[in-house]
Amino acid sequence: MSTLAIDIGGSKFTLAVFDDERMVERETHVTDREGGREWMLKRIEPMIAGWKARHRIERCGVGFGGPVEFDKQRVALSTHAGGWSDFDLPRYLESLLSLRPVMDNDANVGALGEALYGAGRGHRPLFYMTLSTGIGGGIISAAETIYRGADSYAGEIGHLTIHPDGPECLCGSRGCFERLCCGLWIERDYGRPARELLQDPAFVQRYVVDLALGLKAAIMLLNPARIVIGGGISKAGDALFVPLRAELSRQITKWSRARIDVVPAGLGDDSVLFGAMALARAGNR
Repeated sequence: MSTLAIDIGGSKFTLAVFDDERMVERETHVTDREGGREWMLKRIEPMIAGWKARHRIERCGVGFGGPVEFDKQRVALSTHAGGWSDFDLPRYLESLLSLRPVMDNDANVGALGEALYGAGRGHRPLFYMTLSTGIGGGIISAAETIYRGADSYAGEIGHLTIHPDGPECLCGSRGCFERLCCGLWIERDYGRPARELLQDPAFVQRYVVDLALGLKAAIMLLNPARIVIGGGISKAGDALFVPLRAELSRQITKWSRARIDVVPAGLGDDSVLFGAMALARAGNR
């Protein structure tokens, strides 16, 4: 039985086909944020049509790069691309696939992928953070389920305020974790891509102070067994994670025995795809 997995993000979108739990086909493209929803849907449609001709697709899972009303299965909004607010993406995809997909935000879906197939295996509860164009978070409980909260907004760590007098975020607040640490903003603020900036040890030492402030909130509130960080910035490896762990050790309250177990995603760019596959296999859970 084949599963179609879709990852829609602020910097790229990727589709993959899984035969049971094995990825057999994958295609990725850069997102045109100015083109918005219509631009992306026009590119997804022929990809799906081509794959339907080659695979017997019987289910579909979607990770969307923005808040999702899970119970209603609707996109709430995207702060990175226009046209997505209150959009019924599963219904659109159903018209192409002749089956009803299941959708969640990409951080929740990435958390599920890493929990089941990546660096989060055997670690519960697990907190997953995507650190890329934006910042999102997903929580996998000891009961092996995604914790979504009362209204599907649990885990939105990117919009914690870490500097109340800081610069304005796309969400309208000031000093958000995302505004200070995500790839979109550090490139705009410093005039260089994040991958270049993270090769500069002096920049990294300043950067991890704010990064640790945001993660400290997750550690003290959730006491996770492990934190897994995915997204493009996590690819900096030890150049980022070694100073980050050291900064967390300085910031975490001394009496706390909370674990400072912070690691990069084991699935690389495919965390959301594996999670979308798992979400589709499980149904609306």
